[in-house]
Amino acid sequence: MDKLVVTGGNKLKGRVVISGSKNSALPILAATLLTPEQCIIHNVPDLSDIRFMLAILRFLGAEVTFENSTVTVKAEKIQSETPYDLVRKMRASICVLGPLLARSGEAIISMPGGCVIGDRPIDIHLRGLEILGAQVTTEGGNVLARASKLRGTDVYLGTKFGSTVLGTDNVMMAATLAEGVTNIESAACEPEVKDLAEFLNKMGAKIRGHGTRRIEIEGVKSLHGVEHTVIPDRIEAGTYMIASLITKGEVTVENMEPAHLNNFIERMKSCGAVFRTGPNWITSTVPRELSSLDVVTETFPGFPTDMQAQVCALMSVTPGISVITEKIFPNRYMHLPELKRMGAKIDLEGATAIITGVPGLSAAPVMASDLRASAALVLAGLVAKGKTEVNRVYHIDRGYERIDSKLRALGAEIERVK
Repeated sequence: MDKLVVTGGNKLKGRVVISGSKNSALPILAATLLTPEQCIIHNVPDLSDIRFMLAILRFLGAEVTFENSTVTVKAEKIQSETPYDLVRKMRASICVLGPLLARSGEAIISMPGGCVIGDRPIDIHLRGLEILGAQVTTEGGNVLARASKLRGTDVYLGTKFGSTVLGTDNVMMAATLAEGVTNIESAACEPEVKDLAEFLNKMGAKIRGHGTRRIEIEGVKSLHGVEHTVIPDRIEAGTYMIASLITKGEVTVENMEPAHLNNFIERMKSCGAVFRTGPNWITSTVPRELSSLDVVTETFPGFPTDMQAQVCALMSVTPGISVITEKIFPNRYMHLPELKRMGAKIDLEGATAIITGVPGLSAAPVMASDLRASAALVLAGLVAKGKTEVNRVYHIDRGYERIDSKLRALGAEIERVK
């Protein structure tokens, strides 16, 4: 098992090219199951989660190739059952449920795995599919969904933690081949959901309102093959911007959509960061000492939960008292004990982290518990005194393409050790 060894103290400077969005590519790959025709998808990041999804598609019967960031899928003949050994590794595997049900009338999928960041039930997905006419049961750790015909109707997908992204994806994909019109109320409006809807529309779907809280899908009889380019990964972009700020360097992130990070950028500006923005790039700098931050994570366009851990690392070395409240996944704080091992001063009260900035961190062996927590520990290592060993980096390989080589190109001292 690999680990990353990070020697702190270097200011990061230079340019970094952002990869395609993992959270956009995964449901788009699942959506290729909706047609027997060939789909070509560009700007797909080479990540372990992507490889898992491609393995699932192959198991289901699709012909798949992956080369130079381009995936070609032809799902001419498919089966409807996915194995536990594949789906247990990745929560996003649940997004094959809607496409399989819509195309085959049946889907059998093991309960998905993924990061340990708190309870993330799929009951909203299942309820949405039941409203469309599916009969859904759970048996032996598997979800069994069957429907002789899906019918469009009104589907409400709100939860106490906000809208569900993968739930919106699943219902939207299933509704493309349903009879009649489906209206999804309290839909997720993240850029990744919008990207999936645009992919489906290219396939011949009739979707309107994507990017808003109300999505309307008029069912069609069939979908066809298409060519599409995945949007850039806004969370990867935000992580490298934090790397620039925490090291007091100057980094330009390229191949990204600044509008996808508007809330994050505004909050960083409020504590003293400075950004120069172009059509598809942002340069971030720290002309003076940053100040503390009070932020609450929310669904898009609010502050992203996937940036919470990285901001905790930044605020741990920022003067003053910062208050970070996690409203999407209230238990998503497993990185805090590891940051405290490095000298961070953090108190956790319910879903709120109270962080008192310290002058510096000290290197320590730390354990990554999930994807974004591992990124936060690498960021902390960039400014800690000594060599920080980040273990279980298979988590970071799920969502950051070549993070060690990209950071080295910016001047970081980081190496991957077997």
